[in-house]
Amino acid sequence: MAKKKPVQKKTTPAWVWLAGAAALVAVVVLAVILLGGQSAGGVKPLPAEISVQEAYELQQAGAFLLDVREQVEWNEMHAPGATLVPLGTLGSRLSEVPKDVPVLVICRSGNRSAEGRDILKAAGYTQVTSVAGGIRAWSAAGLPTVTGP
Repeated sequence: MAKKKPVQKKTTPAWVWLAGAAALVAVVVLAVILLGGQSAGGVKPLPAEISVQEAYELQQAGAFLLDVREQVEWNEMHAPGATLVPLGTLGSRLSEVPKDVPVLVICRSGNRSAEGRDILKAAGYTQVTSVAGGIRAWSAAGLPTVTGP
């Protein structure tokens, strides 16, 4: 009877396992970087409050700047491109505020804008924030303003 040769198990070299593990780690890290901090809709949520400089940059990138002051205050000074909807009428004028772009709420000093932000959030707006310091801080930062209706 002939002697059987021992069966050799095929073993995968360690470097192949290490290369596969490194590739997997790289994919996971890339996914975290690309998707990290994003909501289910794929849009990074806005903080509750942002600086006037951040607001200006977001407005320049297409965000909606909502001024919730009164008409008299607006006439004295406002940011170019802003839309006036006084806080007292915001709840009944929600249709004038878009839901498909970030909404930046500004007032005189930052108090009413926080309230406006909360009204919008309660109405289902997810991309909304308050501008810290309001139009006073906006102007003090040297950002553009206009006067009149």
